Amino acid sequence: MPDLDTAVVTSADGTPVEYLSTGHGPPVIAVPGALSLASDLAAFAALVAGKHTVHVMQRRGRGGSGPQGDRYGIDRECEDIEAVRARTGARLIFGHSFGGLVALRAACGGTAFDAVAVYEPGISVDGSIPADWIGRANREVAAGADFDAFVTFVRGVNPDRTGRVPRWLLRLILRRAIPRASLRQNLALMPPAIREHAEVGRLDGRLADYREVTAATLIMNGKGLGAGRQAVALARLAETIPRAETMTFAHLDHFGPMTKPGEIAAAVLRFFDAHGG
Repeated sequence: MPDLDTAVVTSADGTPVEYLSTGHGPPVIAVPGALSLASDLAAFAALVAGKHTVHVMQRRGRGGSGPQGDRYGIDRECEDIEAVRARTGARLIFGHSFGGLVALRAACGGTAFDAVAVYEPGISVDGSIPADWIGRANREVAAGADFDAFVTFVRGVNPDRTGRVPRWLLRLILRRAIPRASLRQNLALMPPAIREHAEVGRLDGRLADYREVTAATLIMNGKGLGAGRQAVALARLAETIPRAETMTFAHLDHFGPMTKPGEIAAAVLRFFDAHGG
């Protein structure tokens, strides 16, 4: 795993935004998901760094970046991307999960990026990513019950699978299945993750916005989506973006960019090579 150089840039609203850099070559911005830190994409960055300088965002509410702030929303996330892009000169961007949503919103209506690659972006279409759990999770966080909020989140975002598991049983499963360090990170990031998912819900119904993505776009997903609602949503997204192509990884799940990044990094490198990288 490479050493990651740390830098900080100031976003439009004055918030410091940290980013971690490695490699040499045409610059790439990488944007982690809702319960992730920049370090979670370090292995992915190492694989891309052979041909590119990779700048991994430390999104608001994490690490050396400032808080989300009272005026938090997707526009602030896009301003953070722009601040890093302006500093680094990056014209290529990769995003995972909520970071994929941020990457695509940053590419809407502009020509700042030549190519966008996203893995299971957090774009909800007709409620494909539910938001009805957010009120309860906010109350649980306010009461100091972060683990309860995490259980509510896990059940809420995937009602057809984990949502069918009784809460008491899911509590046991999560405590046994998730390593302690990862669970601590998930619980610490629940407050910002809830606000981020509120943005996912707010942007549901805005599929037409992505007609304004002029960059070549690669939309990737793993086997876990199957033929469910989010798979349909991403298919509709691909139909909406003018220059989109799709790719499915049969042996990867939602966390592929963090746990098994090899195939994804190789696909991203090929895509960027073909579109200005």
